[in-house]
Amino acid sequence: MRIAWGPAGPSDGARGRRVAVTGMGVLAPCGTGLEAFWDGLCQQPPPGPARRVEDFDPVASCGPKLARQRDRFSLLALAAAQMALSDSGVEVDPLRAGVVMGSGIGGMITMEAQFDVSRAKGLDRVSPSLVPTIMPNAPAATISARFGWRGPSQTMATACASGAHALAYGAELVATGRCQAVLAGGTEAILSPITLASFANMTVLSPSGQCRPFDSRRDGIVLGEGAAVMVLEDWEAARERGARVHAELAGAASTSDAYHITAPSPEGEGAAVCMELALADAGVDPGDVGHINAHGTATKLNDVAEARAIAKVFGTPGPPVTSIKGVIGHTLGAAGAIEAVATVLALEKGLIPPTAGYGVPDPEVPLDVVAGSPRPWEPAPALSNSFGFGGHNGCLVFLPAVP
Repeated sequence: MRIAWGPAGPSDGARGRRVAVTGMGVLAPCGTGLEAFWDGLCQQPPPGPARRVEDFDPVASCGPKLARQRDRFSLLALAAAQMALSDSGVEVDPLRAGVVMGSGIGGMITMEAQFDVSRAKGLDRVSPSLVPTIMPNAPAATISARFGWRGPSQTMATACASGAHALAYGAELVATGRCQAVLAGGTEAILSPITLASFANMTVLSPSGQCRPFDSRRDGIVLGEGAAVMVLEDWEAARERGARVHAELAGAASTSDAYHITAPSPEGEGAAVCMELALADAGVDPGDVGHINAHGTATKLNDVAEARAIAKVFGTPGPPVTSIKGVIGHTLGAAGAIEAVATVLALEKGLIPPTAGYGVPDPEVPLDVVAGSPRPWEPAPALSNSFGFGGHNGCLVFLPAVP
């Protein structure tokens, strides 16, 4: 990973420290914890307008006090961070330990509840804790305070690319030596009436309640909630302490379509450049990529634009592609982090999870879509794509954990 990413980086190819993924935590509609999450990715989800994390108990995970004081998106994030730290076992100087979290929307559940309070009881009954509870940086602040990590504590709010951008910036903090370890990821909990109504009135929700990425029958997204956090650690320090390394986060990039507030650039130019920059940052040739975890939202425009971007970089059909949104739905600001965990698990297990809902190919999407059942593969560099409203693009490159 270079100290400066992209074409403005050092011309001599100077590189920063290697970044190891030593811990992962995930709460997703298909399962909580790494093994349950993986098992869920390999099964067909039930149809419905939304995908919830049904087995999450905020009191048991975060304690009764925080369960009262924090919005669900912060509680999901804290639970994922606790899992990641337990998985990693890292101990670090608090001043060299950072937290970077992403969220696309923030505390909408609390916001809606306080709107109801204001209408029913008056404005003087609105909670004085409303703003600190709903602010997008609440998860990062909550995690930092819980674990006493006093390095950088920052938040990415770039719509559906937020989780990927948080991991990218967290990796940069490690690669440059500012931090020895960073907790980075994304979280979202927006399954509330007003939010669901907004997406429905935008006509992007699937009328069938089925998310079918890249399928010719796709008719829109299914919303989901969840959180995922990774421990990103200096490679040499991780090896020195005998840590288990899940994978290496070797490259990342960010670009903007500069096109439209919701629609992607039709030809996928911004997404293609983002993939190219991430691969260059990792020192990986397109021909060496063995798998792409796609953004794959199951909307007509997004899937075609992403397919065109992939074709620009890799040719047709390109590496095997999957979208886990067919199972978990679209978790917005958490999507990039949850999908990054799925990408690393694919590396570790030597299996690519299938794209649920895919069955009828679309001529406009000439990709090698993994479907039906997990596909065995020889782990190789893997790319995880995240693209968001506003034209935000984020791409991550993971390598198998080898010395």
